Amino acid sequence: MARRAAGGTGVAGGTGVKGARRPEVRLPPLEPYGGGGLEPDGDYDGLEFRDAELTGQDGAGARFMDCALKGCALDETRLRHARFLDSALTGVRGVGTDLAEATLRDVELTDARLGGPQLHGAVLERVLIRGGKIDYLNLRTARLRDVVFEGCVLVEPDFGGARLERVEFVDCALKGVDLHAATLTDVDLRGAASLEISGGLDRLSGAVISTAQLLDLAPVLAMEWGIRVEG
Repeated sequence: MARRAAGGTGVAGGTGVKGARRPEVRLPPLEPYGGGGLEPDGDYDGLEFRDAELTGQDGAGARFMDCALKGCALDETRLRHARFLDSALTGVRGVGTDLAEATLRDVELTDARLGGPQLHGAVLERVLIRGGKIDYLNLRTARLRDVVFEGCVLVEPDFGGARLERVEFVDCALKGVDLHAATLTDVDLRGAASLEISGGLDRLSGAVISTAQLLDLAPVLAMEWGIRVEG
């Protein structure tokens, strides 16, 4: 079983916002995945999926424990209700990957290239998403706790109705973020390289932003609140 040494929940930047606990996934020696296709409710333990072609396969309800997925194709792969535990996903790519209501716990996702991944209703706990680009990420009604987005590009991510607790954005480009009906607690946006919010500005209570970000958001806030700025 993988050993995890998560970071502490110290106060980020001395502002009173609680920092996210980061996973540190340490995998045991892995056996190569033998192929044959994913199976619904399958049990995958201690396997390495290297450059596996998983396009269109059905792994709904499957459990991945102490696994590594490297360079795998996940186009239209069905992983609804799947569980990824103590696992590392590196360089995965795909369009329309279905991870609705999945569970990711103690997971590192590195250099992913994903388009329209469906994670609505998912549960993410102690997850690090580092590098890569994710377009149209659907996290509606998801629950995120101790999640770090680092050095990645998120294009029009949808957090509508989601609950975010101890979530950090570090050196990320956030384009067109939708926070409609979301609940934020100890969410640190100060490290975002760029921050564009398309909806749900009223949900920023519970988040911390920098002075520069506040100035950048001022025109949108004024419009949201019906403030006329002249002169």
